[in-house]
Amino acid sequence: MEKKTDDVRSAIKAFIANRFNLHIDKANESEVVESISKNSIFVGGPLWTLIFAIIIASVGLNVNSTAVIIGAMLISPLMGPIMGIGLGIGTNDFDLVKKGGRNLLIATFISIVTSTIYFYITPLHEAQSELLARTTPSIWDVFIAFTGGLAGIIAATRREKSNIIPGVAIATALMPPLCTAGYGLAMGNWPFFFGALYLFFINSLFICISTYLIVRFLKFDKKHFEDPGVEKKVTRYILISVLITIIPSIYLAYGIVQKSIFENNAQTFIREQFNFTTTQVINRNLSYSKGEKEIDLLLIGTELSENVVNAIKGNLKKYKLDGTTLRIRQGLNASQEIDFSQIKASIMEDVFKKENQFGSPVKIDKLSQALPDIRSELIALFPEIKSYSLSNNVMNRLDTQHKDTITLFTAQVSKLPTPANQIRIRSWLKGRLKVDSLNTFYAGK
Repeated sequence: MEKKTDDVRSAIKAFIANRFNLHIDKANESEVVESISKNSIFVGGPLWTLIFAIIIASVGLNVNSTAVIIGAMLISPLMGPIMGIGLGIGTNDFDLVKKGGRNLLIATFISIVTSTIYFYITPLHEAQSELLARTTPSIWDVFIAFTGGLAGIIAATRREKSNIIPGVAIATALMPPLCTAGYGLAMGNWPFFFGALYLFFINSLFICISTYLIVRFLKFDKKHFEDPGVEKKVTRYILISVLITIIPSIYLAYGIVQKSIFENNAQTFIREQFNFTTTQVINRNLSYSKGEKEIDLLLIGTELSENVVNAIKGNLKKYKLDGTTLRIRQGLNASQEIDFSQIKASIMEDVFKKENQFGSPVKIDKLSQALPDIRSELIALFPEIKSYSLSNNVMNRLDTQHKDTITLFTAQVSKLPTPANQIRIRSWLKGRLKVDSLNTFYAGK
């Protein structure tokens, strides 16, 4: 019986080892090194390909076309030098590390210059959603870059080449952040510029790390020198370069992870702890920066007693929100903050779940399904807007008894926009929300 169990275990181990064996179909090591080294250089054709890809990606971001952006990423040669750096680190080839790093810097510089020129001369200067999505990295960008890099180097070490490399180029999205950095430079928007560069750095670094890990796993031969002193010096230089690059990235990636965890925990906390019948949260702001965490809530309805508020604050630890400041504004403290359109939006669900005055049910999901979260876009494009509400409303025509859906946008502003700016905001909203009927209202402080 024991022997049979051992045989089964051995069979399972052999099956798994064979299925996941990366040495099967592995290309000749010298061919892999030569191919990656060749793709690490930007001279002649690859350089022009990069410039054209940057222009295409910039146009795609400018007109908010996902298909065009994907096309640009497919023809982009940016993966080459990044994988070259990872391969050089994994094989102690300092010359390849220097060549890959030099060409990556050249490619980055040319890409930013090309996109800056494009965005400077284009008549379309509005930041669309595709562009805004590349201004702030998230933990998902780290995961995608790392796993995409793993897939890319595995594909590069196979004898049979497949369509994995183009897929990796799309998934890791190296091109759009550089174009976004060019947009930020052209518009003088430094948060856009540095945020996009940060995203590009995160993507490049984790592709490089994943390349190094697979190269070492496949046990590529390390470069040896006749002079042991030279070999020791090269190894030391590579180690210093890796540490200088990786240590800051670990800190930055940790910050991204912590922020994502905080936001998820905060959302759960608000949803579960503020589930009252006669009190509603009509506005929430989550702030996380350098260890300072704050949840800012605006309530309407029956005012919560001090005991209830203290009990809620005491539950912060249960949601792993230790050290978080909970700011609750209600009653007189909230009177200056309340936007009546926010109140309307908050109670619309209860109203429209019931039959309307004509007896036909109106489904709230159909009314709200086309309303995305546009907070980050409004902050970037229209800084004079301090808060806003957005809702779809049913308009009953008394003359024909027909019903239309109209979108209502109400904003509290630091100063009232000029008529020209109101037209600009209205035009952007209609395009962003993809609606035909839109009413906009502004209230000054």
